[in-house]
Amino acid sequence: MKALVYTGKESLEILDAPKPVPRDGEQLIRVDSVGICGSDMHAYLGHDERRPAPLILGHEAAGVVVGGADDGRRVTINPLVTCGSCRACQNGQDNLCAERQIISMPPREGAFAQWITMPEGNLVTVPEGVSFEQAALAEPIACGWHAVRLGRNALGLADRTAAGANMRIDEPKQRALIMGGGAIGLGAALSCQAQGIADVTLVEPNDLRRAFLQKVCGQQVVTPDELGAAGDFDLVVDGVGFAATRAQASAQVRPGGVIMHIGLGSPEGGLDIRRMTLQEISFIGTYTYTAEDFRQTAAAIFDGRLGALNWIEARSLGQGAGAFADIRAGQVASPKVILRPWG
Repeated sequence: MKALVYTGKESLEILDAPKPVPRDGEQLIRVDSVGICGSDMHAYLGHDERRPAPLILGHEAAGVVVGGADDGRRVTINPLVTCGSCRACQNGQDNLCAERQIISMPPREGAFAQWITMPEGNLVTVPEGVSFEQAALAEPIACGWHAVRLGRNALGLADRTAAGANMRIDEPKQRALIMGGGAIGLGAALSCQAQGIADVTLVEPNDLRRAFLQKVCGQQVVTPDELGAAGDFDLVVDGVGFAATRAQASAQVRPGGVIMHIGLGSPEGGLDIRRMTLQEISFIGTYTYTAEDFRQTAAAIFDGRLGALNWIEARSLGQGAGAFADIRAGQVASPKVILRPWG
């Protein structure tokens, strides 16, 4: 099969790779659409020791099951494989499983390829009428969905997700600030709105992307400089994870508010521990999503609660290296580039 292989710092090549063979309990999937994630970019730049070259990256994927009783089934892929039996898994915190593995990280190759195998339990059926490009967004949006759910819980807000968006709940109007206008940040903004937080502001420094988020996605977007020295946001989601964004999150959250930290840009600096202590601000690190979060996100995509999802730019797998270079150069307006292995 053809695969886009990370071969070294800032180097990606289309190479021949062995077609995977499904083991017991797994399905073979013909990959239709796979998104470029920030973690893929970190690996491409040589910033992620967990993803050594050579390696097939990519974990935001959707496609079609080939062979067996489910032949032809349209699916989106939860890339996080867990043991299912440990304390974390049994408590519904399977994203914290000590044995967790994710495709695009050894020992599991990723989905920038024509084929991939996955356990049956990691597949969610995609209904007709939902494109594979949209279905591949379940993974990045689930990161924000999970963070918003935990943030709402920390704020003591009622759970709206299980009953659906139409359930009326009387609660104080909440304000959310999202750091970063990529797919993680935009997904968090859409998740806020789907879970009942309507007043959402996105922070995005790139002029091209900021204009796209405003005009195409209908989001309220500002530059970092347009925020005041201090804010009064109930929930701040840092989808970037650099010292500068942590510092801004620390300043913008209200007393008693919550910071949800998703981004893995840099491991140190920025957090105002003194203010967090004196103002009883909660800081919660958040890793991926639970299997239930992934299913809820997929359902929200399928029933339209997350909007048109028309903020995708699709390219062929052969254009993947150029897409990475364009993203790094800040020349991509859309929050998500999708690669098509067969297109």
